[in-house]
Amino acid sequence: MNAPSLERKSIVKSYFSMKKHNAIVAWKKAKVMKRCYLFLLPYAIIFTAFNIVPLITSIYYSFTYYNILEPAKFNGVQNYINLFLQDDVFLIGIKNTFLIAAITGPVGYILSFVIAWFINELPSWLRAIAVVFFYAPSIAGNIYYIFSIFFRGDTYGIVNGFLIKLGIIQDPIMFLTNPEYMMPIIILVILWMSLGQGFLAFVAGLQGIDRSQYEAGMIDGVKNRWQELWYITLPNMKPMLLFGAVMAITSSFGVCNQTMALCGYPSTDYAARTVVTHLFDYGFSRFEMGYASAIATFLFVVMILCNKAIQSLLRRVGT
Repeated sequence: MNAPSLERKSIVKSYFSMKKHNAIVAWKKAKVMKRCYLFLLPYAIIFTAFNIVPLITSIYYSFTYYNILEPAKFNGVQNYINLFLQDDVFLIGIKNTFLIAAITGPVGYILSFVIAWFINELPSWLRAIAVVFFYAPSIAGNIYYIFSIFFRGDTYGIVNGFLIKLGIIQDPIMFLTNPEYMMPIIILVILWMSLGQGFLAFVAGLQGIDRSQYEAGMIDGVKNRWQELWYITLPNMKPMLLFGAVMAITSSFGVCNQTMALCGYPSTDYAARTVVTHLFDYGFSRFEMGYASAIATFLFVVMILCNKAIQSLLRRVGT
């Protein structure tokens, strides 16, 4: 046996011995902290029952034909073949979903952090008012109905009335039924509602940074606010940044209610169709649960991959 083979064998042996050692150490720690795990047990049961089990069930049903009335019949990857090769409406939904995610995800994420950063510089009483003001749209669940009044397709719509009064247009524009205007309006609404839990996490994270670090940074050569942001603020906020990224990904890929409320269900020429709207259609209107599960599994995989990409980018912050 040559030297490279012996070296590879030694590396593999040391790798597995390290894994075994880590497993033994983890088991010993678990035995010491068994009372703590007992306190976590109720949540673990609930999380498993309402998150892990449905996820596994959905993945299983994605490989079956299941219409609720009949037992599920295994059909392999036929649902996925139909999704990508025969379902043109689903491809429209993918295009719209990725367009929304590409614009509202990064823009909403950056906007949330920038606004939180500016709010952090305000006095405490003014900061509380500003947080409520910016966070209010995200908790007013039906705020997109206000936009339906703004963009009504007659002269009573606020935007149409304003444009007619200025002489820019002569006849009302059908904003919410014309495919040319649907996606810009939906993106605008989602951006308005994007300051959610991630925004609050950023505000809390900025408040939790030790002020002495900024003083130490000035001594070590931090010259301006941008260097202060990159070398001190962002590294201290990595957990909040990750949480905000997860929330941004979830919200941007989970768009459904906004499109249905503003543009109808289904929308004209499916111009406002998203992946989740397609999932809603097959799951709750047609009751084709196998096909709906395939859509959900596809969306789950995409969100996991995007989450991994965001994590790899955040690891470089402050390095």
